[in-house]
Amino acid sequence: MRKFFIVVFAFFYSLALNQVYAKEIIRIFHAGSLSVPFKKISIAFEKRHPEFIVEREPSGSVMAARKIVDLHKPCDVMASADYEVINNLLIKTGNAKFNALFATNEMALVYTDKSRYSKAINSKNWPYILMKKDVIIGHSNPNDDPCGYRAMLVVKLAEKYYHIKGFFKNLFGYPNFYTVGMEKKGKVIVRPKETDLLALLKLHLVDYIFLYKSVAIQHHLKYIKLPPQISLSSFKYKSFYSTVSFKIEGASPKKYITVKGKPMIYSLTIPQNENSPPNKRGAVMFVKFVLSKVGQRIMKECGQGVITPPKILGDPNILKEQ
Repeated sequence: MRKFFIVVFAFFYSLALNQVYAKEIIRIFHAGSLSVPFKKISIAFEKRHPEFIVEREPSGSVMAARKIVDLHKPCDVMASADYEVINNLLIKTGNAKFNALFATNEMALVYTDKSRYSKAINSKNWPYILMKKDVIIGHSNPNDDPCGYRAMLVVKLAEKYYHIKGFFKNLFGYPNFYTVGMEKKGKVIVRPKETDLLALLKLHLVDYIFLYKSVAIQHHLKYIKLPPQISLSSFKYKSFYSTVSFKIEGASPKKYITVKGKPMIYSLTIPQNENSPPNKRGAVMFVKFVLSKVGQRIMKECGQGVITPPKILGDPNILKEQ
């Protein structure tokens, strides 16, 4: 009898194992700020399509693109916090054929009750609080992550909006951000992507970080809601946003990209090169799911705005293939 149960157990164990290995993997490279919504979207997608397993790899959006273009890592879907990253680094290099604009966001100044001057800071005096010598500020690397260069743009816009001469130079002082290591020691902390700063904030090693409002909401953090004139959230102030810019590293050494202020738009694509997409059918299905009403509902639940209907730049025919 014991031998019988062992045989039965082995049979069903083998069957379960085969079912797991029979699942198709969909590899997603995505912005760190999409970690929470894409986790929820992936769970919902797998319930609807149990033949797939979604593997997510968060990073700065620029870094995600470089994994595809420079490192040739296999990827089925890439989702960026800035649609221009896909335009400039993937489509222009022949590594993608379309760019689906699907969500929005806005910049915020995030902090905790333990942050210095947390009881005094507000939407009008925050520039002066940040300039205090004992206040430590965090932002992500502009070369790797849109949130990093957006922090630079927000401070430059704030200098104009609040009429604080030299605000950007006094706070950061970067002429550009070609290399890591230019931050002011003891005053500014830089990490690869915006979500890497959350642990430092919660450990009280940094007082304030420039972050997306959606991430602050997802992690139940306090934040200063910035005026729409500087939060990069409103198409009404598109012209004003474009008056500031910042230089970052390009797709190859000694080549640089000038990023201008503009309303914040998230996008995604299916990479097209010798290694991607390894699972084209799964990639198309996942992108369609993100752009569907279910995907948009999850994005809104996670604190982001959505573009309805999504706007497709380039050749959308690949989304008709399965």
